[in-house]
Amino acid sequence: MRILLVEDEVDLAQALASALRQNQAVVDVASSLREAEEAALGAQHDVIVLDRGLPDGDGLSLVAFLRQNDIAAAVLVLTAMSDVAERVLSLDGGADDYLAKPFSMDELMARVRALARRPAVRANLVMTIGQLRFDHHARQAHVGETCLTLPRRELLVLETLLEHRGRTVLREALQDRVYGHKDDIQSNALDTHVSRLRSKLDKAGAQVEIHAIRGVGYLICAASAASAP
Repeated sequence: MRILLVEDEVDLAQALASALRQNQAVVDVASSLREAEEAALGAQHDVIVLDRGLPDGDGLSLVAFLRQNDIAAAVLVLTAMSDVAERVLSLDGGADDYLAKPFSMDELMARVRALARRPAVRANLVMTIGQLRFDHHARQAHVGETCLTLPRRELLVLETLLEHRGRTVLREALQDRVYGHKDDIQSNALDTHVSRLRSKLDKAGAQVEIHAIRGVGYLICAASAASAP
């Protein structure tokens, strides 16, 4: 799950970003409408958590920008305006949900998870490939009865490859899913995550292969009969 958090209060932004990351999300943070527009155009987000009161305008104007640019991310509006008219305005303005300040962090996380599920409903929540079973809802990988413990970025690599099973995932698209747009990414960082993931899958007997398509990206598939143990 990739989240764009648009919030200009520094302490609140840091607290929200930390909570989202603890729930296995990649989080991009913007503190103004301009930064939010650049971030939304630069990467694909599942949910945008949007403050109404931004230094350069009403956060609702971002919703119109998103729709004009065919960006379909779900939008959760944070607002200090708790009266019914303002809540109606947020929803009529194109937001998918709203939450009035002050709010419970648990409620925010529940609403974000619900929104993230809406556009990404999968016919098969559990995917099996080789001996690997991946539960998209629980975001857990199993080989047989063994649950694989994967760091967040390796889990994101695996999830993204599985979502495009049988097709090559462009390197740039994989980086966009795994890293925040402000992360300092080393040139070989993605290769390192893929290598470690591949090693863990091999060691667990997953009978899954991750192929590097030179100069293009990566492809996941079941191990061939010749290479399977």
